[in-house]
Amino acid sequence: MNLQHHNRIIILFAFLAGFLPGGLKAQFESPATISAWVEGPARAGEVAQVFVKAEMDPEWKIYAVHDVAKGPIPTQITVSGDIVEKQGKIIEPKPIVKFDEGFNTETSHHQGTTTFIAPVKLKSDISPGSYELKVTIIYQVCNDFICYPPNEIELKTPIVVESGSPRTDRQEFIAASTMDASGNIDLEAAIDAGLFPFILLALTMGFLSLLTPCVFPMIPITVSYFTQQGEIEGRNPLKQAAVYTLGIISAFSILGLLLAVFLGASGANQLAANPWVNLFLGALFIYFALSLFGMYEIQLPESVRRFTLKRERSSGFMGTIFMALTFTVTSFTCTVQFMGLLLVAASQGQWFWPALGMIIFSTAFATPFFFLALFPQYLAKMPKSGGWLNAVKVVMGFLELAAAFKFISNTDLVWQWGIFTHTLVLTAWTVIMFFTGFYLLGKIRLPHDSKIEHIGVIRMLLSLFFIAFGLYMSTGLWGRPIHGLIYSYLPPPVESETGLTTYENISEELYWFTDLEEGLREAKRVQKPVFVDFTGYTCTNCRWMEANIFTHKEVQARFNEFVLVRLYTDGGENYREKRQYEIDRFGTAALPFYVILSPDDQEIARFPGMTRDVNEFLDFLDKGLTR
Repeated sequence: MNLQHHNRIIILFAFLAGFLPGGLKAQFESPATISAWVEGPARAGEVAQVFVKAEMDPEWKIYAVHDVAKGPIPTQITVSGDIVEKQGKIIEPKPIVKFDEGFNTETSHHQGTTTFIAPVKLKSDISPGSYELKVTIIYQVCNDFICYPPNEIELKTPIVVESGSPRTDRQEFIAASTMDASGNIDLEAAIDAGLFPFILLALTMGFLSLLTPCVFPMIPITVSYFTQQGEIEGRNPLKQAAVYTLGIISAFSILGLLLAVFLGASGANQLAANPWVNLFLGALFIYFALSLFGMYEIQLPESVRRFTLKRERSSGFMGTIFMALTFTVTSFTCTVQFMGLLLVAASQGQWFWPALGMIIFSTAFATPFFFLALFPQYLAKMPKSGGWLNAVKVVMGFLELAAAFKFISNTDLVWQWGIFTHTLVLTAWTVIMFFTGFYLLGKIRLPHDSKIEHIGVIRMLLSLFFIAFGLYMSTGLWGRPIHGLIYSYLPPPVESETGLTTYENISEELYWFTDLEEGLREAKRVQKPVFVDFTGYTCTNCRWMEANIFTHKEVQARFNEFVLVRLYTDGGENYREKRQYEIDRFGTAALPFYVILSPDDQEIARFPGMTRDVNEFLDFLDKGLTR
């Protein structure tokens, strides 16, 4: 039966249900029998479990309560009454996720008889006795050929309240797990768990995001900027560090929410991947680097300085706030799964929980940078700090110059210049590491340097480190694979670059489709599941996964059992459609994001993004192969 015929039958039943006489309408009553009950007596102040059973033949299905696509009516259960204080999240069996031809989308449903549980918190001031709960159920049932119109029924369910103090194990809702074995977060479950569990989750995600590679470019620029601030008379280190941290929290939360509202769930990622923004950041890093080399002193225009001095007891906050904004923009690429879910929720009109989550997340994310901003200022104020402190600033300048290539290469990738390629950036970094090592040995002198009479032990060891690091990176130019953090910052190689340190070279037999429809057609032909990699040209965490997880022999072996699809969401052909597809179908804008689909386009498993545990990723792949 085709889709149009199916939809006509749905409309026909809706018409009959609404306009036929009562006797004739009875012939079209829903095939589901709904019942509700409460097991055992409860006490005042306890959580009582209201069971709702939908009985029907196996050919019929009722739609799930949570995560139902647009089209069918999700099951809704509401329990009310004079003794009810609050209702918790509905608990339902694991639904069947399958493409529904009638609604032309993937839906979540239950087949045959299904039992739901609606937990309700009873008021603490009620007296023992018999009471009645009103249970309202809205539902829709379908089979492979017809759908009945949505139905709403009300059931009166007796409940007995016995005397006694509320039992300890029955005073709180049983919170659904906020995270599964693969690290996928259920945002709705996290919200239903309550304020403090939600705050703990946001804090945990914020601290974990500090382990992502995209954080590291801001370390040298933070240290170098606040080292210079410490050399200026009248600056209060504690105030400067506090303003920097609060600026990061404010900018991250406010800017993130505004972008989600005006640009959609992917607004933060769009800003981070914007070529003009990356070009500006690259130029900014070069500007700071040249200042650290002693080419000029960074100062605000005289008119601006006069303005700030009149209104600030301790000047320099404008520059600090600007640095906080710069930090925020560069760190938007660290949008781990939790942030991606918050941005989707904000784009859909929610405010309180996304705002709270972003504030807590950014607080955890910014806290270490408070100390990173504080200590250099005190070091700069130490006696006789001039010589070695200048050396620190120059080294930081070299690192900022290296970071600039990362942001400029992001612009190159989006605009497809073909100039700042994988090879060129790797070559530039190699040369910069050699220059840093030679500078520490005293072979290179800059305007503010004093003559070095002897080399200290620490300086010698640091120079050896940078020279050895430069030698290591140079091997990547001759075909040796480079893994770890370095590959994360390099632009992905293009096909014309041969003999490079890419994970593609390690397993040349793997072929990646760039169009999901082509991948699904191939999957149907060879009867293999589809591994979908949502990635980005400017996504540092994506490169880290490719270099450090995808290259494992066990992962490569599993990949051979899949049809592989890579979808770039920040550039390339139809990237906007691919980005919106990730948001609409999977409810997140996070990168990287991995999904396993069956050949007929049913979701089997999803993985939230970056992990440092290869066994965790292997378990995810095995789940897809097992099903």
